[in-house]
Amino acid sequence: MADSSFDVVSKIDRQEVDNALNQTVKEVGHRFDFKGTGASISWSGQKDIEIKANSEERANAVLDVFKEKIVKRNLSLKILDAGEPKPSGREYRLVVALKEGIDQENAKKISKLIRDEGPKGVKAQIQGEELRVSSKKKDELQEVISLLKGKDLDIALQFVNYR
Repeated sequence: MADSSFDVVSKIDRQEVDNALNQTVKEVGHRFDFKGTGASISWSGQKDIEIKANSEERANAVLDVFKEKIVKRNLSLKILDAGEPKPSGREYRLVVALKEGIDQENAKKISKLIRDEGPKGVKAQIQGEELRVSSKKKDELQEVISLLKGKDLDIALQFVNYR
């Protein structure tokens, strides 16, 4: 009998992030506490979002609104890597990077976790920015998924190509 397998990935639904960003732009434009603060949020390249405001507190407030919109769209806050607001002329800028893909260090950590705490017949292979987990029994794969969901890892994980 052939092995069953699934892939552990860390991908971002760009359309959902864009929708959350657009909702944040609308809310910042309409809310009374943001009037006259020069608060704005926009894409800065492919994987970065830039927040601008006239004070550090306002920049953090825009970030909080954005995080709220991300959560409402069923995305994990682990995809965001927010820096600190830095003064730039008359305004404060805050850059939020989006984390996508499983780097080698995290892949090794997840692989070791599966070997140590998972069922005995399960194998994990690192394939670029994803991890292939295979086993002869589908029940063991279900156990691995529950194990990984139960651990507090610093990246958002999705489980795809289950077969």
